[in-house]
Amino acid sequence: MKNQTAQYLLLILAFVALPFVVDSIPFLGPTWVRILGFAMLYVLLALGLNIVIGYAGLLDMGYIGFYAIGAYLYALLASPHLNMAGLVDGVLNWPLWVIIPLAAIAAAICGVLIGAPVLKLRGDYLAIVTLGFGEIIRIFMNNLDQPVNITNGPQGISNIAPLHIDGGAWSHAAGQAPEALLSLQTSWSLFGLKVTPVISYYLFFLVVVIFAIVLSKRLEVSRIGRAWMALREDEVAAEAMGLNKRNLKLLAFAMGATFGGVSGVLFSSYQGFVSPESFTLMESIMVLAMVVLGGMGSIRGVVLGALILSVMPEVFRDLVNWIQPFVMDNVTFVSREVLRNVLDASTLRMLVFGLALILVMRYRPEGLWPSNRRRAELHDGDPEPTPAATALSTTVPASTPAFDHPAQQADKV
Repeated sequence: MKNQTAQYLLLILAFVALPFVVDSIPFLGPTWVRILGFAMLYVLLALGLNIVIGYAGLLDMGYIGFYAIGAYLYALLASPHLNMAGLVDGVLNWPLWVIIPLAAIAAAICGVLIGAPVLKLRGDYLAIVTLGFGEIIRIFMNNLDQPVNITNGPQGISNIAPLHIDGGAWSHAAGQAPEALLSLQTSWSLFGLKVTPVISYYLFFLVVVIFAIVLSKRLEVSRIGRAWMALREDEVAAEAMGLNKRNLKLLAFAMGATFGGVSGVLFSSYQGFVSPESFTLMESIMVLAMVVLGGMGSIRGVVLGALILSVMPEVFRDLVNWIQPFVMDNVTFVSREVLRNVLDASTLRMLVFGLALILVMRYRPEGLWPSNRRRAELHDGDPEPTPAATALSTTVPASTPAFDHPAQQADKV
């Protein structure tokens, strides 16, 4: 137990030191620290979806809708947009300790609302309905600029304040973020190391992710978590054991949505801009792929899958940008236009992701780092007989039935 705790502490220290190391490398710098911050957001999203899919077995394809709800809620409550649209007097600039709980509650309510009509659906049918929910949210945000401009439509909301403890005053003339107490947009020092705003965001996201991991682990071993897993394996048997299927499903939707709403708040403040294009179906598929790749129901696997699929696209982008000029200068039997299309970073990374998922599903269907139970289910085959079963098999010969057939009993009579 002590060794395991020490390993966790060393791992946390490594993640704390990571942005400082990356920032000091010339060809990485702040750009890659920012990428690591987005990776933490994807980890938080994947942990939330893991509750819905990995624990409760509910295939949610519209999870990104909760992400959008949290992002737009923060954008409206921490930007001058509503004031400029003439909807409120004064500029809203709510602090994080108010907006984060509000976003969690709003997303949880939406999770219950989407979960209530689909309680009897499972598998592909549930996926189709939830996919529609995610698209409805995106289209709703895209068209909510008329007749009253609430979301600014496809142009999105900009000039969003960074996360801060108290409210500050916006400077419309300068177009700058407010001066606020403990804002993540300010630089500070830690043991002689300069902590830039992008590192501050990363460290804050890391704290939120650690809290989410602890919460997910407590849920996994709790009575609710075991009830979710029983429901995932066999709904009929779980209901026969007295579990309330309706409440458990709604709770899973609400709890998973809470993670998505909080992630949206962090994304909105980190990006400083939100638009409907940030919450497309591809984002939902990406988060789902993170859960499946790492291992459904496995916290460590989900974290690994999220880190891989969020960082690798940028690795491919840099790699392709480095290879593309060399190939185009040396390959002469193919037109430059064809080479440019083939060596497109976004196209190649989707092809590689598709191939990686196919290989994982073929050779490791349980994921890269599955839970012990999931690994045993897929690889160990039939469970070993218990001592009681072994004793019973030696007591009752295989050729002798334990109970006579009713017809045989009638013959004896």
